[in-house]
Amino acid sequence: MSVTRRDLVMGVAAAALGPRWRQDRRAGRLVVDGLETSTVTDEFLALVRRGGADCVHKTLYQEDSFRAFHEFAASRADRMTVATTVAQIRTAQARGQLAFVLGVQAASGPYGNGLGEAMAQVPLGSLKALRPALERFHGLGLRIQGLCYNTSDVFGSGCFDPDGPLSRAGRRLVEEIHRLRILLDVGGHSGERTSRDAIALSAGVPVVCSHTNFAAINPNRRCISDRLAVEIARTGGLIGLTAVSDFLVRNPGNAAAHGPRSPQARLAVLLDHFDHGKRLVGADHLALGPDFLWGQPPFHVDPTDAVTFSPDELSEGPVRLVAGFEHIGQLPALVTGLRERGWSEPDLDRVLGHNWLRVFERAWGG
Repeated sequence: MSVTRRDLVMGVAAAALGPRWRQDRRAGRLVVDGLETSTVTDEFLALVRRGGADCVHKTLYQEDSFRAFHEFAASRADRMTVATTVAQIRTAQARGQLAFVLGVQAASGPYGNGLGEAMAQVPLGSLKALRPALERFHGLGLRIQGLCYNTSDVFGSGCFDPDGPLSRAGRRLVEEIHRLRILLDVGGHSGERTSRDAIALSAGVPVVCSHTNFAAINPNRRCISDRLAVEIARTGGLIGLTAVSDFLVRNPGNAAAHGPRSPQARLAVLLDHFDHGKRLVGADHLALGPDFLWGQPPFHVDPTDAVTFSPDELSEGPVRLVAGFEHIGQLPALVTGLRERGWSEPDLDRVLGHNWLRVFERAWGG
């Protein structure tokens, strides 16, 4: 994704003004951007300021990316910090810093095959492989952990294999995630049955789906069923809604008619998903999970390899976000849209951040 020169100028001005500069700021509101795959640079920090977010859940993948992120944060300690507690998130807001929470979307890379020769000597997904790896990542700030990424692996099944169960290794992984008080992220990329099996192991602990939409509105396989959404809400967890255009408008029933590239989703379509979620599980269990890609190289689907992403669910060419909500700097447009649909300020407080904070506190502890 790209920004215009005007975007950058406004963003830099926002950063210069510090914590006093916010779009649509309500007293006491703390805004959490619940999923970013974006490249974190000085320009990105300016966009976060422009949008009015205080905390960002940033996807990382390997140990070296965690270490590099900490180095970047340390070099900009006046503007950002890595947070592992809710108290640290609130302190960062008070100091005018942006708080970043670190997460991994899929477990098969870091913990399934292990890291390095020593871990390659033990069975895939065994406790001897995953426990030290997960503990190491936890020490590097990991606080949100997903299961499978679209396809099946040693831990369970992805969303393209929705009926596959959580495996024996997956059960051990879920147990270790909870032992370390990491927040478990199911659904979306993980399959329906694997997600429900993981929830069944999570009694008394909130579980989230950080970035998805509702299959009841658009039956794209990256979207979750109402049944799964209700089960997540019953844990005290939340569903983060994503701004990826195709997950809102493309599905196996219309892909052929749309052709290789579906039309870009309008903001109104994403607002429909927020309204549906509010009716289904209530505002206490909805949040932002936009999955923005700002600064990343254009993500393309290879139409000859329909394994990780199917052409029925994702268009050819660069992935697009919702028109008018393509990076976190445009968050005020979403807030305005929800207000125009009658969302109250207390409900906006919950959806924009307080729900994430509640879940973080319960999952991580004090």
